[in-house]
Amino acid sequence: MEQKIETVDLAGSDFNFANEVAQTEGGQQISRCFSCGTCSASCPVRRINDKYNPRRIIRQVLLGLKEEVLKSGFVWLCSACYSCQERCPQGGRITDIMTALKNMAAASNCVPDGVLAQADLIKKQGKVYAIDEFDNKKRVKAGLPPLPEEINEIAQLLSAL
Repeated sequence: MEQKIETVDLAGSDFNFANEVAQTEGGQQISRCFSCGTCSASCPVRRINDKYNPRRIIRQVLLGLKEEVLKSGFVWLCSACYSCQERCPQGGRITDIMTALKNMAAASNCVPDGVLAQADLIKKQGKVYAIDEFDNKKRVKAGLPPLPEEINEIAQLLSAL
């Protein structure tokens, strides 16, 4: 079985992108990666979505594929479970790098609609999933304390954004 080799067009690369990431909070260790693949092998998101690949994202950063990384939406799939970070043989802080890339994408207005919708829900009601009277009746029936139906403090904090 012949393996297809994927080529990368570096014509539009921003070769300062890796330095830009390295100077961003959380991105300082981007250059530690030597593409061993441990991060991808330990990633629970990768097990569900084989298109998500932390090693590939870091490699794209190192190759200067800024627009492709920030606009792809893949950095937003990182669940921040730290599995990759705990296993990285180079001590790379991959979860922190993904957070730095999310921040850079947000600053470039490259935020997926689903993330924006969740942020809007959190701003409006203080959480993503609303708790209503019915949910609390089930909790009380199970012997659990009721949860607040509104978290005004969080909504108030985020209203300035």
